Amino acid sequence: MKRFVEGDSRKQVALLPECVDDYIGEDNPVRVIDVFVDELELEDLGFNGTIPALTGRPSYHPGVMLKIYIYGYLNRVPSSRRLERECQRNVELMWLTGRLAPDFKTIADFRRDNGAAIRNVCRRFVELCRGLKLLSSDMVAIDGSKFKAVNSRDRNYTAGKIDKRRQQIEESVQRYLDAIETADRISPTGFDVKTVRLYEKIASLRREMRELAQIGKQLQKHPDKQLSMTDADARSMATSGRGSGIVGYNVQVAVDTKHHLIVEHEVTNVGNDHGQLGRMAMSARRAMAKPKLKVLADRGYFSGPELMCAMFD
Repeated sequence: MKRFVEGDSRKQVALLPECVDDYIGEDNPVRVIDVFVDELELEDLGFNGTIPALTGRPSYHPGVMLKIYIYGYLNRVPSSRRLERECQRNVELMWLTGRLAPDFKTIADFRRDNGAAIRNVCRRFVELCRGLKLLSSDMVAIDGSKFKAVNSRDRNYTAGKIDKRRQQIEESVQRYLDAIETADRISPTGFDVKTVRLYEKIASLRREMRELAQIGKQLQKHPDKQLSMTDADARSMATSGRGSGIVGYNVQVAVDTKHHLIVEHEVTNVGNDHGQLGRMAMSARRAMAKPKLKVLADRGYFSGPELMCAMFD
């Protein structure tokens, strides 16, 4: 293989062992993550497990877990299973965690149990950016994004969905009854394997009808008349595509227009942006410590009361 750049043999033994730090450049963002997390008072921010128990199996330090979470956020790796794999093969994460590799359940539990503390870390980062004069602009842009939840569309119910499903079940039951009647006329014995399967399908559909009746009763207890069986807080929302939609959340984000830094965010389960402008504008103003703030938003936020609130509060 002449005239090509050749790599070293995988079995070549180095005279001096290489250091993991040699693979991480001085301007690599993981160095910023490492210093930022090490300077935080994690107990004051509300993280669990900052003081280890005297008994039981040793746990991972919250600082290590927070570094993994922030790294995943910056590199668009939200899945706990993917983060587990990255900890085992990614040199940056090996450097960041000291070659620790928590399993996906540990990563997911950390994210679930420390939601409020992670929000406090976001606020602390905004304070850091403000101290570094990175939020010197007096203008932010606010927009919402739809994020899919673990709840599937089939496990989300509204009154309209229940009525439509009931109609489909009734049509299916009638179709099966017609098929049974036809089989009875054709079969010499009046009873065969196909008829048994049809009766089983009818019984299954009737059980589903009873389940829908119970779900309909639960639905009446919810103010927005919507029920998600897997993720109780998720809601069905329309998206930009015609006739499409997801079951998820509407995440509101305020971004500094100069350096494109997120200064404030809020997770909602309201399917539209009406009613979000005033609260997000005031939260962004407090986060940036500005007496006045210019806010950019699209027409989806148009609401007279919200505009008045954003202008005069």
